[in-house]
Amino acid sequence: MGNIFAVTNQKGGVGKTTTTVNLAASLAESGKKVLLIDLDPQGNASTGCGVDKATIDISTYDVIMAKAKAADAIVRPEGATFDVMPTNSDLTAAEVELLDVNLREHRLRLAVESSRDKYDYILIDCPPSLSMLTINALVAAKGVVIPIQCEYYALEGLSSLLKTIERIKQRTNPALEVTGLVRTMFDARNNLANQVSRQLITHFEKKVFHSIIPRNVRLAEAPSHGIPVISYDRSSRGSIAYMALASEFMRREK
Repeated sequence: MGNIFAVTNQKGGVGKTTTTVNLAASLAESGKKVLLIDLDPQGNASTGCGVDKATIDISTYDVIMAKAKAADAIVRPEGATFDVMPTNSDLTAAEVELLDVNLREHRLRLAVESSRDKYDYILIDCPPSLSMLTINALVAAKGVVIPIQCEYYALEGLSSLLKTIERIKQRTNPALEVTGLVRTMFDARNNLANQVSRQLITHFEKKVFHSIIPRNVRLAEAPSHGIPVISYDRSSRGSIAYMALASEFMRREK
């Protein structure tokens, strides 16, 4: 049965969606059966996988609001090596609608339960906020992957997320753990980036993935083509970095 991982950071612009898409692609390249669930109303993970948001008939919104089964929403984009549960702006309405439904924090967990045995890994791309959608992802998940940019405010934002994870672990999902922190958009020439990186290792030790995702032009270009970087430029530094991350991720999850 596939283990579920929420990829989240309430701070935007840290490479969260890039990490979800490219980790999913790299795990699939390693022979794993992977489902990516797009839980961000912006739908960037969907378009980054080659899904046209304008043509989605059944989306994550329909699944989380129990208007459709998870299996009916899952698609395999053309040329992709993993499955996607896509979304669009309809998901924005779920934030309000979830306030008035029973088991509102458990809707995603209950919805995907019937599909878990088809996959080795299920990755959830969360919105850049500690919203009800993110809470649903954390309640459903076994682990949390936290992309983090090594900049001044990184540790401050991380503190709020870790407190939320701990609260959910205590009240709702005792199995929830931080799988690891991924340093993204890293520039080794930047003194501040190196300083923050050292602070992360000091504070979180083995929770920090050894694999580092560099700033890379090909990595930034790939989403505009609707494909992961491994399909866009397999030999790029970004592609190699995400393959290394996938290998490290699988070793941790054995």
